[in-house]
Amino acid sequence: MPDNRAATQQATARLAEELGRQTFAIFDRSLHIRTVDTGSCAVCESEIRLLSAPHYDLHRLGFFFTPSPRHADLLLVTGPAVRAADNLLLKTYEATPDPKVVIAVGACALGGVYEENQLIHGTVDRVVPVDVSVPGCPPSPLALLQGLLIAVGRLQDKVDALSFDLDNESVS
Repeated sequence: MPDNRAATQQATARLAEELGRQTFAIFDRSLHIRTVDTGSCAVCESEIRLLSAPHYDLHRLGFFFTPSPRHADLLLVTGPAVRAADNLLLKTYEATPDPKVVIAVGACALGGVYEENQLIHGTVDRVVPVDVSVPGCPPSPLALLQGLLIAVGRLQDKVDALSFDLDNESVS
């Protein structure tokens, strides 16, 4: 059992180092995460909170949780997208400045637990576009780090797609 723990710790350290390196190399600043719960059981949120614990220390990698979607670069969405949360999720998505990345976290958000019915959409992507999916019930912090690494690449693609025309003062 100790060998498995050591291997997991080494994999986490390598992944965290790569995530931090790419974040600072690409954006030269920190990235801010806004979490949105659309009706989950809160187990995914507890795993997300572990990312701030000393073992993973997401802050040293340049990631910070923000209470305001206006300051967010990434949205971490959990839960099966209950219809009662539609307004909350849509307003949060619209308030997040472009370019933004949405990460669907957990089996509920990916449609693995609840089917669509009159109360539930079943998947987050039926409400907002999803860029990255992190499966698991709940997903491990290591899986969340991997999802963030993929999201940084997707965000870089979106930034690269922006074009700025300073002569005409327009942004496309």
